[in-house]
Amino acid sequence: MNIIIDKKIFSEAVHIAARFADKKNASLPALSSILIIAGDDGIKMRATNLETGIDLKLAGEMKDEGVVALPALLLQQIASSLSPNGTLSLEHTGDIVSIMSGSGKSSIKTVAYDDFPSIPFPENPKNKIVLPGVLLKNLFTSIASCASPSTIRPELASIYLSIEGGVLTAVATDSFRLAEKKVPLVQKGTQGKFLIPAKNAFDIAAALPDEDIIISFDEHQCAFVSPSGMLVSRLTNAVYPDYRQIIPKESIVEAIVLRKDFEAALRQTTIFSDSFQKVVLHFDPKKGQLALFAKNTDIGESSEALTAKVSGNALDISFNHRYLSAALALTPAESITLMAAGPGRPLVIKGVGDTSLLYLVSPMNQ
Repeated sequence: MNIIIDKKIFSEAVHIAARFADKKNASLPALSSILIIAGDDGIKMRATNLETGIDLKLAGEMKDEGVVALPALLLQQIASSLSPNGTLSLEHTGDIVSIMSGSGKSSIKTVAYDDFPSIPFPENPKNKIVLPGVLLKNLFTSIASCASPSTIRPELASIYLSIEGGVLTAVATDSFRLAEKKVPLVQKGTQGKFLIPAKNAFDIAAALPDEDIIISFDEHQCAFVSPSGMLVSRLTNAVYPDYRQIIPKESIVEAIVLRKDFEAALRQTTIFSDSFQKVVLHFDPKKGQLALFAKNTDIGESSEALTAKVSGNALDISFNHRYLSAALALTPAESITLMAAGPGRPLVIKGVGDTSLLYLVSPMNQ
């Protein structure tokens, strides 16, 4: 192999591909490596940890074809040390790859690539949709944080994706809060539902380009294909709970408040929250206010009253402030609606004018 690549392109590709390598796998060095291929399809980088995989296309000059596997961690360190300007060359001789940049040269021992596993692609995928990469990235990064960090219940550690009636619905919950986002699709024919592990979604979001992505899936795999390459994730083999059963169908009180005001009040009040991170919301229809209150016996207490459009019955209800603040990152709406179904019932938050979001958070014991 003998290839010449722009240093910036090489560095960015290495850092992206390295996310998909199992860098701690000492028993199978191929999994902790990045495979570099120069052949009929051009120059590529591949990496996989058997959960996710990437096949990345690189622009560059290919003088000689070849295949080589190099330790991902070492390549990351080299890529981080490169200046952004100019080109570098990779030459493979025997079991050594020489990386030359300007007057510098690094010689790296290769890893046997015979054990490098193939990156699985959905077999005969009948289901395909197209979404802008930038939209998919935002969807995954916002929703995935609401999934459970524990793998005891793999379905709750996943994002539920449903395609029905020309709409893609993404849902994540850790059983304490739930986020649902809906995205309209151009093509209406595809139907299906699947679960993608939330941790995989984070890695995929970090590697997706902004351009259009073709998403295809079967019962076991999901692939994200663009002109710059392909990303693949295994799917969670589990049944997602019927989350719609826990969404209140009516409320006893609703408040509409400016998002920036609620965010500022929450930030101020949570300074005084207790070890349980509790904040009390007080809905006051008579005064037209939504008040936030927090008390910590060690340092003091704080309250913030916001002007709001409140309808219904007065109500005090407590929540973990982290779950309340998480909702604000899910909508660009200037105002939000908070709908409470009563004591001990979940709170529903929506963006005014934003029909794509439904956020639900369970209350704390008073």
